[in-house]
Amino acid sequence: MSRVEAFLTAEEEQEIVEAIIKAEKDTSGEIRVHIEPHTRLDPMDRAKEVFLLLKMDNTKEANGVLIYVAVNDRKFSIYGDSGIHKVVPENFWNTTKDAIQDQFKKGNFKQGIIDGILKAGKELQAHFPWQRGDKNELSNEVSKG
Repeated sequence: MSRVEAFLTAEEEQEIVEAIIKAEKDTSGEIRVHIEPHTRLDPMDRAKEVFLLLKMDNTKEANGVLIYVAVNDRKFSIYGDSGIHKVVPENFWNTTKDAIQDQFKKGNFKQGIIDGILKAGKELQAHFPWQRGDKNELSNEVSKG
């Protein structure tokens, strides 16, 4: 079993999916999680690549968010689409990053991801509130590379 497969149990993945559903309930924003063993790139650069590979740039309001984790490297990043960057301050993701990092330092990887998802959802809600007719544009499943 690879480190990626061992990183989260099936039950933990389901809890993450449930957190995504909860976080997206009050926002038109879209959140995804991608985990892979390693990257040779800077984690933010790799997150941008994965963001495009997952076609997360195809949302109506350009308000997708990717939480990217390179398991073996013990690194992660948060990447938001252009619609988000047009309306938020430069350090917008710092509180989300801190929520994840606090749990990761304790070895609580599932909880770190969940905390990050819920924090991102609250942040998105302020700028992209849910409106009648909004639909889920992206899969909520954890993707793996």
